[in-house]
Amino acid sequence: MCTLTCSGGTLNTTSRFLFLSVLATAFLLVTYTISSVQAAEGQPYVLEGTQVWPVPDQISGREYEVFVSLPPKYNEQAKRRYPVLYITDADYGFPLIRSITKRINLDGPVTGDFILVGLSYAKGDDGMTSRRRDYTPAPRNEANAAAALSGGGPAYQKYLRNAVLPFVDGKFRTDPSQRLFMGHSYGALLGTQILLSEPSLFNSYILGSPSYWYDDHIMFDLEKEYAKSNRDLSANVFMYMGGYETLKSGDARYNRSKDMVKDMAAFEERLKSRNYPNLHVQSVTLPNENHLTVFPAGFTKGIIEMLPAKR
Repeated sequence: MCTLTCSGGTLNTTSRFLFLSVLATAFLLVTYTISSVQAAEGQPYVLEGTQVWPVPDQISGREYEVFVSLPPKYNEQAKRRYPVLYITDADYGFPLIRSITKRINLDGPVTGDFILVGLSYAKGDDGMTSRRRDYTPAPRNEANAAAALSGGGPAYQKYLRNAVLPFVDGKFRTDPSQRLFMGHSYGALLGTQILLSEPSLFNSYILGSPSYWYDDHIMFDLEKEYAKSNRDLSANVFMYMGGYETLKSGDARYNRSKDMVKDMAAFEERLKSRNYPNLHVQSVTLPNENHLTVFPAGFTKGIIEMLPAKR
């Protein structure tokens, strides 16, 4: 006779079966209870089909991540290589761009397929601290705590070049000749810094509401320095701005102190005046949009212009 050792002796086969049945029932009840509690509390929303990869900065020791979304037929077309769009401020930019791109292509291709890569903030930093440090070209000429934590753009650019781009190119089927950069506000400031110091890092730049007012318009100084020693600037540049990002006294919808529309127009004019043979630059000012609302419409126009579907 088969027996199961217990504290009180032995159980016959029938008793053992009943004992295991009780245990199984108790386990199912506990599992159901836990599941019910979890269901009542809700589950985190996950963007299906996305990936998160750690890509630390070995120099600064900061921990960053990249968020990745692959084209719908990436796994079906094993030999195809894709353009890559890198987006700063990934916490909000990555899900927005992913959703907008899917939406505008519902009735047929409007944009080409691309790999989307979101650049996260540094772990342990809030968004403003991380972007103020990483996306600005130099410390602001001000005596305050915020200014002291700015000016890390060149170091972050080096991190992109030496860590992020090699990681993405090594992990996925990318086309390195079609790298697009997108940044908004300080993110666009970083993009402009790269454009004027290492333009070949990306071939296209979507620069949204660029903060050209930063540090007494330092980007105009960087542009002037670039022009002194270069006769060409090979890049495609698309800039956008909200119509309310200018000045209008007595109207709260407009900026109070910074005429960003004027700055963008002046920067575009400056670039065009150089007559670089391989520079293509354009801009658009979107009416009834401010610095915070213009991103979705601006990106939509930018990606359709920079990465149109093949006809």
